[in-house]
Amino acid sequence: MAGVDGMGGDKDEKASGFDARSAEAYVIRDPQEFAMNIARALENLGKAASEWLAPRERGDIPQNSASPMTDLVKTLSDVAEYWMAEPKRSLEAQTHLLSSYYDLWTKSVAQFSGETPPKPEKADPGKTGRRNRRFADEDWHANPFFDFLLKTYQTTVAFADKMVNEAEGLDDHTREKALFYMRQMTDAISPANFVFTNPQVFRETVATSGANLVKGMAQLAEDVAAGNGHLKLRQTDYSKFVIGQNIAITPGKVIARSALCEIIQYVPSTDKALRRPLLIIPPWINKFYILDLNPQKSFVKWCLEQGHSVFMVSWINPDAQLADKNWEDYIREGIGFALDAVETATGESEVNTVGYCVGGTLLSCALALYAQEGDTRIRTATLLAAQTDFTHAGDLKVFIDENQLAALDQHMKAVGYLDGSIMATVFNMLRASDLIWPYMVDNYLRGAEPLPFDLLYWNSDSTRVTAASHSFYLHNCYLKNNLARGLMSVAGKRINLGDVKIPVYDLATREDHIAPAKSVFTGASLFGGPVDFVLGASGHIAGVVNPPELEKYQYWTGQSPSGDFDAWQAAATAHKGSWWVHWQSWIEGHDNTRVKARPPGANDRPVLADAPGTYVLA
Repeated sequence: MAGVDGMGGDKDEKASGFDARSAEAYVIRDPQEFAMNIARALENLGKAASEWLAPRERGDIPQNSASPMTDLVKTLSDVAEYWMAEPKRSLEAQTHLLSSYYDLWTKSVAQFSGETPPKPEKADPGKTGRRNRRFADEDWHANPFFDFLLKTYQTTVAFADKMVNEAEGLDDHTREKALFYMRQMTDAISPANFVFTNPQVFRETVATSGANLVKGMAQLAEDVAAGNGHLKLRQTDYSKFVIGQNIAITPGKVIARSALCEIIQYVPSTDKALRRPLLIIPPWINKFYILDLNPQKSFVKWCLEQGHSVFMVSWINPDAQLADKNWEDYIREGIGFALDAVETATGESEVNTVGYCVGGTLLSCALALYAQEGDTRIRTATLLAAQTDFTHAGDLKVFIDENQLAALDQHMKAVGYLDGSIMATVFNMLRASDLIWPYMVDNYLRGAEPLPFDLLYWNSDSTRVTAASHSFYLHNCYLKNNLARGLMSVAGKRINLGDVKIPVYDLATREDHIAPAKSVFTGASLFGGPVDFVLGASGHIAGVVNPPELEKYQYWTGQSPSGDFDAWQAAATAHKGSWWVHWQSWIEGHDNTRVKARPPGANDRPVLADAPGTYVLA
């Protein structure tokens, strides 16, 4: 392969910003070695295909496995139907696109002939800006070939969005899905994703005679094998982390264990502790140690230092044997079981609680149920990026409608759970330009190995979810919004968040793509007691795990949540630093009584294991 050659004379090269020496970086020097490495890369690609195919042939992955591809085709077919229904309309659209391409070609020829190209526009700070970070290499603009590819791609993306936005007759949900799927497709066809259309990858392939592709395809085979037939996209160096040794290392003991969870009581770090223990309910989608990553980022450790007696629910990573464990079971054998364990360990019948993400949604349901049952042990509730009204639930709703849930229910019924790799893929798709394609390029085209990063290690440590609980959650929250409407039934009772009269601290984060701030704000007004709504900076993880010592970000406070979210935000007061300090003052404002600290195992109470326990290791 000759690469990019024939660049013209010196004058033209300098005018275009691309000289002969730069062109040499794209010329293959040893065609024989390159051909051998391409053959080796293809062999490794074949191994990856075998790893993908084997579990399907064995029946480990059922043929009715849930896939968004069916819905993607149907949704985009609805868009195509509008444009194809009227020949004139279709012709005008195609003419517009071809005209745009011709204009680009004319400008590229002029640049190639020696005219000085215009300076590239600065990256937009929004979604386009995030994509543009993938085009930071100077040859995307200096080299006429790559410049033309980039501009053609950007024109195509704009045209695709226009086709969806201007298609008439689509309901809001279908249009939202179409925009999401179109974005996935345009992200996938980006020239940054292919060897010979990405200048950095092209140069590295030439420089190594294709050795990068050999290593990259070998890593692809390893990652498909690690995912048991699904691609387990490596985002960090997993070998650098060991749970209980350099991650999730705050000292504590497992003091109770049910079929669904272990209860960890942490060793106090102060002589005196708040009278009310603190019970944390994390999501069971991913593992609890996001709140105990390391000593510098640990919310658990910081709470201990403020004088809390901290208890953590560590959910099991369920298999098919737990398929029938439902939403009520997670309340009874999770939150209820934990409350019993806390009371046994401390003798206290009043506790403060924290619920994160879906753990906060479950906690909210439990509070409404307990209000009917007269259980008053929970005296305050803190919700972290947790939704209770799913009207504005964001891009995740793309995957939720009757047809898609029917297919998913069929899949989960056959397997008994939803595999963590499927969940991880869905969450990564919400930010594909950040969480999928850069790693696809670096890992499998460049053959690079990712750097160690504790947050991405946690993100990759995905968990399964039981069929019964996940189906209930998706149908009652995302599809029908029954919790917000007061129509959710738990334990034979119709629960209503208006029955919850205890104080609630409700945190949203401004850039959250999983629990959007507007969604959290809307749900905060449903509670029947006093609610302090706080808006943190950053996103679903960084906005929550924000230690004060790092002096990062900020947060906003304002009036009780009601009315329009944008109006609330405009009138809110900004504060520097972490919301953690503000939350601690809120907790102490409700009860600052201090007692002697209570270590796990005191008074000969049983201890089952050292923290972080056994369930987190599965």
